[in-house]
Amino acid sequence: MNTATNSRDAAVAHAQRGFDAGEFRATIARRVGIPTESQNPERGPVLRQYLEAEMRPAFEAMGFTCRVLEQAKAKAPFLFAERIESPAATTVLGYGHGDVIRGLDREWHEGLSPWTLTDRDGRWYGRGIADNKGQHSVNMEAMRSVLATRGKLGFNAKYLIEMGEETGSEGLRELCTEHRDLLRADLLIASDGPRLATERPTVFLGSRGSINFDLSIEARAGGHHSGNWGGLISNPGLQLAHAIASIASPTGQIRIPEWVPSELPASVRRVLADCEVDGGADGPAVEPGWGEPGLSPAERVFGWCSFEVLAYKTGNPDTPVNAIPPRAWARCQLRFVVGIDPAQILPALRRHLDRHGFPMVKIATTRETMFTATRIDPDDEWVQWAVASMARTTGKKPAILPNLGGSLPNDIFTDVLGLRTIWVPHSYAGCSQHAPNEHLPPQLLREALGVMAGLYWDLGSGDTPARG
Repeated sequence: MNTATNSRDAAVAHAQRGFDAGEFRATIARRVGIPTESQNPERGPVLRQYLEAEMRPAFEAMGFTCRVLEQAKAKAPFLFAERIESPAATTVLGYGHGDVIRGLDREWHEGLSPWTLTDRDGRWYGRGIADNKGQHSVNMEAMRSVLATRGKLGFNAKYLIEMGEETGSEGLRELCTEHRDLLRADLLIASDGPRLATERPTVFLGSRGSINFDLSIEARAGGHHSGNWGGLISNPGLQLAHAIASIASPTGQIRIPEWVPSELPASVRRVLADCEVDGGADGPAVEPGWGEPGLSPAERVFGWCSFEVLAYKTGNPDTPVNAIPPRAWARCQLRFVVGIDPAQILPALRRHLDRHGFPMVKIATTRETMFTATRIDPDDEWVQWAVASMARTTGKKPAILPNLGGSLPNDIFTDVLGLRTIWVPHSYAGCSQHAPNEHLPPQLLREALGVMAGLYWDLGSGDTPARG
């Protein structure tokens, strides 16, 4: 075995040896213990503490220079770290977020706390272990292992840590626009979201877009006795139910043509052909008859669009009375892929409702951020390079997902910064992120450390696609 191979193997072994010795667990335990709840206004000082006291020293120990960046629209600061080794070298931008959703302390299983990393039944429990502290910690530790083995990265590294992803990444677009030159790179390699399956290394190349909106009917000022007025005045609950039923079939097939792509690209269909959706033992079973007919489960969630009703209310659900309700309301969501014009989603809905006899239904946008759909070509040479590196490290065939089923602010990196984006997730679908009892299997994290150490080693080897 040649020297280069030995050195690459040594970098992978260094990362996993640190894991086996408990060093990585100690790092994660410390970071999980910082309650960085961005949805809690009282945690503002804690968000800054995570950057200043935890992230900055970790990056500086690896020879990065760091700056805390502020943006007027953002409620929390950002940390920018960079290590420039050569102007001629490939430059890679990394990204992660240190904020988490609310801990929901009282809802965790007995003996578990969101702010204490706990081993139980072959899992590590703690808020942020999956989303996203565990994931960016894997990448940072993998870079440290390359530095310890090679003495340098062999590429230029930039990293951006934000503290407001769980509140919609407010200010991120503006920050990237203002600091476009500072963030200039050849590609983005970052980690968030789940693997296709726990045991299968995965890359995804973008994300589905997402838009939330409200549908409502305000029929009159108050309720009226159903015995005296039933059959004489309209029932908003019934009307809104029928309006929603016109949008999708009883099996969830979308009926608005502007809300679905004209076709599934051949490259997308090809990479999804061997992808099986697996939520793990705790995940729900895939229902074969739901969604767009003629598509595999992977094609339905990674290649197509989905419409969901997230909440519905009419009358008084807690104490129903014999009265025709005066109003009805629903919070709805469309997840959409590349090929759907975001600017036409709600106008198309308006035309559809009017055409089907529901002019009384009002459409309103919500405060949630709309994410735009992104996807780079699965045949891109950087994608194939990354997949080959991961396969070399693990001996497994990685899954290639054209985009994440969920949504990320990936369009900021593709459209504002003009980057190819390769996401290497270190979680799995059943991890309970955003819920009580968030966890990850430690063996997944151990493998992820090796994957990223190998990937970063290969980035610095010079055997990469051409820049530009």
